[in-house]
Formats: sequence, structure tokens, C-alpha cells
Amino acid sequence: RMSTREERKKAFRRVLYRGIDAEDLARMPVDEVLPLLSSRCRRKFGRGLKRQHVTLLRKLRDAKLAAPAGEKPVPVKTHLRSMIILPEMIGSAIGVYNGQSFMLVEVRPQMVGQYLGEFSLTYKPVNHGRAGVGATKSSKFVPLK
Repeated sequence: RMSTREERKKAFRRVLYRGIDAEDLARMPVDEVLPLLSSRCRRKFGRGLKRQHVTLLRKLRDAKLAAPAGEKPVPVKTHLRSMIILPEMIGSAIGVYNGQSFMLVEVRPQMVGQYLGEFSLTYKPVNHGRAGVGATKSSKFVPLK
């Protein structure tokens, strides 16, 4: 009975993207990956990649090759929030600029087909708390501490 529990713990969950294993997806050329992406992504790639996007892909490849086996690659900083995440970017670390700082994004297989900017928020989400003094008519009489 103990051995079956240990076996369950060791089994990794296979990550699939549209029915294709993440490892197989990473090995596929871009031409074969494009039909799996959304129409917006297919249109963008059909119109061609700019030099900046190609340079980012090259830097990510170089960072992956330079990293020792089993370790995360050095993050590559970029302002290209409009870059679509491709399978060859899986496992990379990217610093995406949000207008103030570079937010670290570690690319996972579930992120394929989405924009880098989706993972680097440009605003701080609002935490709604108590109303401040003068926000309502009754708050004039709230004692200040």
C-alpha cells in the first residue's frame, strides 16, 4: 500500500497544449505550431516578425544554452509586451517592463499563445478598504486616531 502512494507522488502531471505534449511542442518548428494558435497570433506571424522580436528570441536561446543543465537561465530584459509566447520560450526567464520596473516572468507551457504583457501588470490592483475622512457625509464624525 505504501509503494502505490509513493508512486503517485512521483508521477508528474503531463502538460498538454491543445492535445500536444509540452516537450513535443517545444521541439516543433514554428510553422507547425502556428495552426494551433489563435487567429490573432496567426495573423501577427503571417505579417512577419520585427527585428526586435527576432532579437529577443535569439537572446532567449543564447541564455538557455549558456545556463548549466538543471538551472534556470539568466533573465532577459525586454520592453516587448506585445511578443507572443512561443513553445521555444518555455523554461526561459524574461524581465517584462511594466512602465516602472521589469517584472520577472518564468514562461510555462500553459502560457503559449499569450502576450508577455499579460503577465506583467501595469497597475497595482485596488484593495478596497474603509472609506477615508470626508468620503461620505457620515465619515465627518468618525474620530481620528
